[in-house]
Amino acid sequence: MGENLPELRDIHLPEGVSAWPPAYGWWVILATIFSLLLMFWLIGLLRKKSKKLYALHLLKNIHCNNTLDSAVEMSKILRRICVYKYKDAATLFGSGWVDFLNSKSKNKLSGKTAELLINAPYIAQEGAPFSSADVIALRQFCQSWIGENL
Repeated sequence: MGENLPELRDIHLPEGVSAWPPAYGWWVILATIFSLLLMFWLIGLLRKKSKKLYALHLLKNIHCNNTLDSAVEMSKILRRICVYKYKDAATLFGSGWVDFLNSKSKNKLSGKTAELLINAPYIAQEGAPFSSADVIALRQFCQSWIGENL
């Protein structure tokens, strides 16, 4: 027995456990995190789209039967968007309100259409110098403004 002793080797430790490839549990955790991030991103996208679609739906439901009431309702929609997105614009009125809307849009509001937006709440229905063409122009401006800002 003593003569076989030099042929014995010393105890060798096994190699360390490799981090790659990860175990199945790590893949499940990674997939769960990825799907949660994707879900939050999609929910945010849908919420943003739904606000725009809701505003456009409200705008579409305004009928041009009464020129001044239509302009007032369009102004309310624009103000609601501004209260949500541009807090400092909620207090604007008159030409400052139109200038603010023009600064946030490619299409500019001017002439009788701008006067309609500014003066509609204060004009008597009988003496309204505005036509349905002005309301249509205001509606087109509102559609483009909502499309650009929501």
